[in-house]
Amino acid sequence: MTVWEAVAVVIAGVFAGGINTVVGSGTLVTFPVLLAVGYPPVVANVSNSLGLVPGSLSGAWGYREELKGQKSRIAKLLPASILGAVIGAILLVTLPAKAFTTIVPVLIVIALVLVVIQPWLNRKLAHKRSHDDGGVLLWLGVFAAGIYGGYFGAAQGVLVMGIMGVLVSEHLQRMNALKNVLTAFVNLVAGVMFIFIADVAWLAVLLLAVGSVVGGQIGAKIGRKLPPAVLRGVIVVVGVAAIVQLLTK
Repeated sequence: MTVWEAVAVVIAGVFAGGINTVVGSGTLVTFPVLLAVGYPPVVANVSNSLGLVPGSLSGAWGYREELKGQKSRIAKLLPASILGAVIGAILLVTLPAKAFTTIVPVLIVIALVLVVIQPWLNRKLAHKRSHDDGGVLLWLGVFAAGIYGGYFGAAQGVLVMGIMGVLVSEHLQRMNALKNVLTAFVNLVAGVMFIFIADVAWLAVLLLAVGSVVGGQIGAKIGRKLPPAVLRGVIVVVGVAAIVQLLTK
C-alpha cells in the first residue's frame, strides 16, 4: 500500500465512522476503497469489519445521553445481535469465496435501496405507534440484521432502524443511539471471530480504526444536522462503484 492509498483508507474510515453514526451505511464507503487498493473481497470485508469496530463504539459513546433509560432494551436485544453476528461471520468464512463475490453485489443493491428509501422509513418511524416494545418480532428482526451485519454489514444500521421504526414507538435519536450500540457489538463480535478464523489485513484495520474513531465523534456531534440527501447521494455513487468493482474484478 502506498502512502496515498493509506491516506485514502484513513479518509474513508473517517467518512464511514460518521456515516455509520448518523445513517448506518459506512461500509459502502470503506469496502470499495479497500477493493481499490488491492485487497481481495473477503479479506477486505473481514478487515473492514474489524477496522470499523472502534468507530462504532465511538459513535455509541457520542450518543450516550440518548441511551439513558434504555438498559432494558439493550439487555433484550443485544443477545439477538450477538447471536446473529456469530452466524453471519461463520457463513462468511465457510461459504466459498465465489459465493461472496456473487452475493455481495446483491446485498449492496439491497443496501442502496434501503438508503434511498430512508426518508420514508424515517417518516414511518416518526408516526408509528406500538402497543409494546416490539416483542418477539423485534428480537427476530434484530437477529436477522445481526446475521446480515456479521456477513457483510453495509446498511446494517438502516435495517435495524427500519425494523425498530415499524415495531417500536420511540424518538428517532434514541432509536439511533440504540442502533449504534447494537451494530457496534455486531461488528465487534464478528471482528473478534475473524481474528481466529480468517485472513486479516492488519494495516488496513489500523488505518480504518484511526479514521473511524474520528468519524464516529464527528457524526455524533453533528448528528442529524448533516444533509441526509447529500449523504445518500455519496453512498449511492460509492455503492455503485463497489458493484462495478466486484463484477469486473
